[in-house]
Amino acid sequence: MGGLITPVLELSASQLAQNVAAVRAHIAPAKLMFAMKDDAYGHGIEWTLDALADDTVLDSFGSFDVQTGLRIRSRRPQARVFAWTISDDEEIAAALDAALELGIGSVEYLERVVRMARASGNSAVVHLKIDTGLHRNGIRPEDWPAFVSTAADAQRAGHLDIAGIWSHLAEASDREDDDAAAQFRVALDELHRQGIEPVDTHLTASAASWWRPELRGTVCRIGAFCYGIRSADGPQIPGIHPVATLRARVLDVRDGGVDVGIGALHGLPSTLRGATIGTPAGPRAITEISDDRSTVMGWAGAAAGDVVNIFGPGAQGEGDATALAEHIDTVGEEILTRLTPAVRRVATR
Repeated sequence: MGGLITPVLELSASQLAQNVAAVRAHIAPAKLMFAMKDDAYGHGIEWTLDALADDTVLDSFGSFDVQTGLRIRSRRPQARVFAWTISDDEEIAAALDAALELGIGSVEYLERVVRMARASGNSAVVHLKIDTGLHRNGIRPEDWPAFVSTAADAQRAGHLDIAGIWSHLAEASDREDDDAAAQFRVALDELHRQGIEPVDTHLTASAASWWRPELRGTVCRIGAFCYGIRSADGPQIPGIHPVATLRARVLDVRDGGVDVGIGALHGLPSTLRGATIGTPAGPRAITEISDDRSTVMGWAGAAAGDVVNIFGPGAQGEGDATALAEHIDTVGEEILTRLTPAVRRVATR
């Protein structure tokens, strides 16, 4: 960290590569679609792709939005890139030009994509979304046959290439996920009935892909676990470890505590009072979080310039981003994605 007081997020390329390999091995024979939403879960799209430059197997990415998909495409010209959020016409045109694959979860969006594909002369590669109960976009089951019929007509006309069927799981309970999977199978049967044979079937994200193999399709959309972010209230997964370590330096030692150089303007939630961080003397609780610093309980021998670990391997305090997140009833990726550009990113091997 040198002499800088700026907090640093250290990113391990070797750990990322190990995590991706472990995830891929665990879900086989299903294929990994590596999710890169929210700027690769706060790790940075470009850094993440460059860190995996030697991985010749990874060729499928989930970008969430078209703009992220275009950033992925610039470094992975031959990869499959899936953008699943609804986009405006300008974004659709850019996606078609860049051969991005689009997630279609409404009749209106389907009609716009078909219209744009017809006008451009390109065939849009799409994945059709059935709403299996989460109600996060998607076609309701009662509307699915008519929707599929419209998509099938567009495919026969050369405007669509229906590559997949997909959905989201609520992951609220095994029973609800079983019900969602049953609805997904019914929707897939309808595609087959109408003469559509999708290459990709994907229902599960990180947690369900790992713990519920019977729910996997041919593809698993996994982001968090690849970055070493465990599920809230979930165990640390063997072979999967955090890619990111957040460190800061001691700014001042005074009566009543030690001030360290990370605060709310760096993205540290001000509600994390009481959480512990790792110090040279072991775990210490955060007592106050202000704009540019946090105060923690003091320790003997504390001095300006000492390094403290907010989270990451060997942090001695909460240990990982998810442990911090559990203090405020959220998920680990929120801790990472909240970090602002004021936190310096440093690549390590």
